Amino acid sequence: MKLWIKDPLAVLADGAERGLVIEDGRISALVAAGKEPEGVIDQVFPADRHVVLPGLINTHHHFYQTLTRSFPAALDKKLFPWLEALYPVWAGLDEAALRSAVQVAMAELMLSGCTTAADHHYVFPKGLDHAIDIEVEEAKKLGLRAVFTRGSMNLSVKDGGLPPDSVVQDEDTILADSERLIGRHHQTGDGAMIQIALAPCSPFSVTGRLMKETAILAEKHGVRLHTHLAETEDENAFCLASFGCRPLDYLEDCGWLSDKVWLAHGIHFTEAEITRLGKAGTGICHCPSSNQVLASGICPAPALERAGSPVGLGVDGSASADSSNLIQEVRAAFLLQRLANGAERISHKDALRYATAGSAACIGRPDLGTLAVGKAADIALFKLDELRFAGRGDPLAALVLCGAHRADHVMAAGRWIVTGGRIPGLDLAELLERHRRNAARLARAL
Repeated sequence: MKLWIKDPLAVLADGAERGLVIEDGRISALVAAGKEPEGVIDQVFPADRHVVLPGLINTHHHFYQTLTRSFPAALDKKLFPWLEALYPVWAGLDEAALRSAVQVAMAELMLSGCTTAADHHYVFPKGLDHAIDIEVEEAKKLGLRAVFTRGSMNLSVKDGGLPPDSVVQDEDTILADSERLIGRHHQTGDGAMIQIALAPCSPFSVTGRLMKETAILAEKHGVRLHTHLAETEDENAFCLASFGCRPLDYLEDCGWLSDKVWLAHGIHFTEAEITRLGKAGTGICHCPSSNQVLASGICPAPALERAGSPVGLGVDGSASADSSNLIQEVRAAFLLQRLANGAERISHKDALRYATAGSAACIGRPDLGTLAVGKAADIALFKLDELRFAGRGDPLAALVLCGAHRADHVMAAGRWIVTGGRIPGLDLAELLERHRRNAARLARAL
């Protein structure tokens, strides 16, 4: 079956003015201005009312946090007290609550044009040992491409860390489950739909030994590493007090400074540290909305890219960003980086690059993130027919400047996973009601 996405209103690719041809889950041709596709076309999708983008890639999220958006006890707090307010709620997480949280997060991402999502799950209360398996099941049902990062915490309050005892695990349990998940779910090579990465939560919630052993395990199995780093000045102070060094020095001492690693946030780096990160090729996931809500700071995205670090985009947890909408995160990144760096230095295409090619580089997926021959057929199509776009000029710029928030059609691996602004087979009203009950139940259990 050859599908021609024909005559788009605009497309984020050179030489594709008349669209793309999709075949066997990949892009088989770009159709330039004044040209026709070669060979027989089986189906045509008229795209003259659509802006066509590579599928957006979310490189940092916490799906379970959709249960605690705008949580009263956590409002108006910085990261550490915010976490302390929410850990007791998350300690009550069970399978039913997690399943609805995952479905909500994935659906919201897909409807915003996302085709690949990385989730960082690190809370494993008693009875929820198979949390990542649940996430894999739901991703397969919806057709979303995913990287599930097996998070971990083994440094609780009694050991000098931040999380309570009820949500941490011991090192042996963490490493054994990490290896089990890789063996059971991790797919390799171009076109992989489900991948596993290993992700100790942060310097203030895991031991140095776990960081080092996780790096060894990742190298053994050829999977990537992910963690939070340099998110707040409080983290800098914690590392200096606990380890006698700054977070990046600690990371390097644990064997983590490499191009097989991507870090969430990456705000508080010195110029010398940015140079080191770039030389290593370590990726950074920019989380602009979360960083603004928690007043953590601004990721130095242009400096990181100049140094050689890929910069991707993430919505972060829905308890800090209070949203899982990736196209809105593109606009947030555009505005925040323009404020920090100047109007002449940040364009709408920079922000779109973070969410596409930059994110693909962070997770080590050269088959994703651009519209080119041979790449995976992961595509997001947006209409410009809402009031917010009235009077618009440049269609690509309008997506970002005018604040697009919902895709019309989304394709992953050549399969439509969103059509006409809806997810086929998903009863959204039922999901929202079930999720509401689960969130209320967790809040009452405090």
